[in-house]
Amino acid sequence: MSEKDTISMQLVREALLQSCPAGEPDAGLLARAGIDVGQLHLPAARVSAESYARLWRLLARRCNDEFFAMDPRGLRSGSLAFMCRASMGQPNVGAGLDTALSFLSLMLEDLQPSLVRQEGLAEIVINEPRDEPRRAFTYFTFWMIVHGVACWLAGRRIPILAIDLRCAEPPFCDDYRVMFSENLQFGRPRTRMIIAADCLSLTPRRTTQDLQRFLAEAPGNILVKYRDPDSLARRIRHDLRLCDPAAWPDAERLALALCMSASTLRRRLAEEGQTYQGLKDSVRRELAISWLADTGLGLAEVAERLGFADNSSFYKAFRKWFGCNPGHYRTLILQGDSPA
Repeated sequence: MSEKDTISMQLVREALLQSCPAGEPDAGLLARAGIDVGQLHLPAARVSAESYARLWRLLARRCNDEFFAMDPRGLRSGSLAFMCRASMGQPNVGAGLDTALSFLSLMLEDLQPSLVRQEGLAEIVINEPRDEPRRAFTYFTFWMIVHGVACWLAGRRIPILAIDLRCAEPPFCDDYRVMFSENLQFGRPRTRMIIAADCLSLTPRRTTQDLQRFLAEAPGNILVKYRDPDSLARRIRHDLRLCDPAAWPDAERLALALCMSASTLRRRLAEEGQTYQGLKDSVRRELAISWLADTGLGLAEVAERLGFADNSSFYKAFRKWFGCNPGHYRTLILQGDSPA
């Protein structure tokens, strides 16, 4: 079993925290899920995504809640099915996502999500009536459901540019970064997921049979299908993030470093639904958002770090990406507002 198909035991412990709060873990329930209770507190232990999905379904039936009893109202059993069925009938992914978020707003008390659009940028923003932030696992479980449904509607992974969270950074984040994005920002004024808006115009092409198959495998398919730590695209994205954008190699030099031809590189990325230029653009957008959140960096320095020849080129690219200039975006994110 590869690490791609496994989930950290830390997430199992988090799932049990409110759904089985009686003190000692329910060994019988864990055994039914295929999880060894003796490994529950081993720091490096991992379980199969299938076992985690089975645990999720067992806990949902026990609590009549598909959200691990982390909200006063919760998501009654059948909520995911209803949300997918309602969303798949919409004309595009954006409308489907709006439908899903409206349903979640009706069902949940503490997390009130909405979709905010602005040209090249889209945000799923969570408004919270409580002053105290929720724990990271609560937010990431919410993102797992929402992002998983959106990816299923689109028929492919929707890249996440950044996730801001109100809570402090937890001791464990490795699986979250693999599942969602390397660009996780904690202690922010509000919780939101930032994605490129172009995915919202995609047309869902899902059938009743697709829905039945998706629900039969959920949430294990969400946890694994739309992430791939071993993919070539993720390896390239990781390497690009570690390198000065001005020094990023062209496709020929990258292929040589990977011991393959440029045509093989293009073919393998195409098989994953990616292009090298698309990966560079995506990483550059992620870095722009991350560095603009750092008030110690001037806009000219951000432009230079991103490999732009001058501020004008950076401003033009940023407006194309997100529909506003970088200074305006920085002001809004520091105020905790949406750039809309």
